[in-house]
Formats: sequence, structure tokens, C-alpha cells
Amino acid sequence: MTTPFTGPVGVGFIGAGVISDQYLTNLTTFPDVEVLILGDLDTERAAAQAAKYGVPASGTAQDVLDHPGVQVVVNLTIPAVHTEISSQAIAAGKHVWTEKPLGLEREASKALLAQADEAGLRIGSAPDTVLGAGVQTAKRAILDGLIGRPLFAQTSMQWQGPEVFHPNPGFLFAKGAGPLLDMGPYYFTTLVSLFGTVDKVAAIGLKATEEREIRVGDKAGTTFPVEVPSTISVLTQFEAGQTGTSLLSFDSPLARQGIVEIHGTEGSLVVPDPNMFEGRIAYVRPFETFGERPPEQEWIEIPQEGPVTGRGLGLLDMVRAINENRPHVATGEVGYHVLDIMLSAEESAASGEFVTVESSVAEIPAVPADFDPLAKTL
Repeated sequence: MTTPFTGPVGVGFIGAGVISDQYLTNLTTFPDVEVLILGDLDTERAAAQAAKYGVPASGTAQDVLDHPGVQVVVNLTIPAVHTEISSQAIAAGKHVWTEKPLGLEREASKALLAQADEAGLRIGSAPDTVLGAGVQTAKRAILDGLIGRPLFAQTSMQWQGPEVFHPNPGFLFAKGAGPLLDMGPYYFTTLVSLFGTVDKVAAIGLKATEEREIRVGDKAGTTFPVEVPSTISVLTQFEAGQTGTSLLSFDSPLARQGIVEIHGTEGSLVVPDPNMFEGRIAYVRPFETFGERPPEQEWIEIPQEGPVTGRGLGLLDMVRAINENRPHVATGEVGYHVLDIMLSAEESAASGEFVTVESSVAEIPAVPADFDPLAKTL
């Protein structure tokens, strides 16, 4: 059993880049946690972020690991070193919250989970958008039987790609990224949260071009190689019987993002963008009968219930779960299963065959509607 906390939990960051703003905006306001130190390869950047958010200390990654008050490390490093940094934090006796994905390959990610389990420490893995009011309201509606028995899901994330705004987008088309590993965690984590374990996948991918051109910044006009599919369609078969179809593309002139639809025996439910913590939730009922042509279907709106704060909810749920001796929602095991799904999709796209997903997850709990990030509970 993990040792419970006796007051606000000390938090240290490794990685003080752009996404740290979203985490710091929230974690510096939650009474149950206290951000003590920020570490980064660029120590000046860490110091600037610390000054901006009133964090008392900054320095290197090692300074964070050595800090005696840090009980949880927030790993915001680049994906290629996620497992390495998380492993160092576990070895230092710290719990870990890591940005997505958990890692980039199976063996190192499995070893990380085993290391944490042996040490009696917890790992939480982004995205924690699934803890927001949007997905959680939809999840409770499905559990309450609003749309009957869920049958299948459709998701879509498509647009023309990040080179139109990012000054150095090459890494987003390199091995370990692409639309699948960059944006896929949001969509597949949502589907796993709603349906549970994925049993097998099939996928087809393509590259629109072998090279792409940077459109903005100092490198505008230069090209970079495309190492992974820039469009991929994934078919998922869930252990509980549902199926899913997911499109992830950096090649579409038509922008259509955040599409998550769940279709059941008694209705179809629109779920908010899984990259957000809130959004529209609505459903339609099937027709009983109609005349020569069907009338326009009536959308029934569902009010959101629950927290909409933003990034950091997953870490907060994890530390509260430790004190309550219960599973947290965004576990390392969920992060690993989502990684396994995505790597299996890559393998299927390369082989042209269905691939069995070897990992599985336990039932993922719903977040209570009265979960209050601003409450003091520790």
C-alpha cells in the first residue's frame, strides 16, 4: 500500500516548456498540491517560469530529483526520453505524472510500470482531459443507459498539418509522432475510458508526400522528411464487443477535429473534443416510424457536470487516490494500453493484417460529478 500524504503534496517539474504553462496555471491553485521546484535543460527558462508562477526554486532535472520535499515529479520532457526520466524519478522515490505518450516502445514502458509497482509508487499518464466535465458527463450518461447498449464509435481528427504554424515541425512527422502518436492518445484514451480494453486493431496508413515544407519562421521554405504515415485509419475491436473507426490525418484541407460519436441501441451520443476538458454533449433518439421521408432529428442537449479546470486534474486525482487507497483514473496502465493500441496500429498498417493488442486494462472508474479541484482534502 502506498504511504498516504499528511498535507499538500510537494510537486516538482522536469521540463518547463510551453505546455508547463497549462499545468502551472492549475497546479499552483490546487490546495492539495504545492509546486516546489521547476527543472529544465535550459535553467534560465526554468527560472523564468518559476518567477512567473511564484514557484520558490528552479534548476536542473537533477535538482528536482534531489529536492527532499518533492513527492511527485511532473515529466514534461520530449516523448523520446519519457521513460528514462520517469524511471529516474521512480528510482529517486517519487511518484510520477508524465505527459503523453507513456513511452515510445513497449519494453521500456512495461519495465517502467514494473519498477513503480516494485517501489510501491504510482504513475499517472496524460491525457487527463478524460477527467474533465465533457468526457465524464458522457461516460456517466452511457453508464446510466441513456443510449442503450453501446455498439460502435466514430472519431476523426483531420487537418492540413502543423507546418502551417509551427516553425520547426519536423519532429511531428518523425518516428514516434505523426498524427497517430501525437493526437491519437486523446482519442484512444477516451474510447478506452468509455469501452475498456481493445482486443485487436487493423489500420491503413499513407504519406501524402515523402517531404514537407515549413511555411513559417526562420526556416520557411526548407523541407524535412516524413518518416511515418501522415494519414492513418484505425479499426478497433473492443473486448466487450464494441467496434470503433478512427481517422487521424495531417493531410486534409478540410479541418474536422474533436469528433467523437458513440452509437447505441437506443440513441447516438456526441462526446466533446477529447483534447479539451469540456464541450457540447448531446444525443438523438432513433425514429419509431416516419412517412415518406424521415423528419429532421432532434438533438437533446445534456448539461455538463464536473470539473473543467484543465491539465493537472489527473495528478490531483492520483494524489487523492493514494490517500483514499483507490485506483486513480489516468493510470500508467491505461497509458501503456493506449500506447500498445497505437503501436499495434502502426504494425497493422505496415503488415496489412489485424494485430492483437496484448495488454489490457481494469475497469476505469468514473469521476464523481462533485469532484472539486479547489477543495482542501489532504
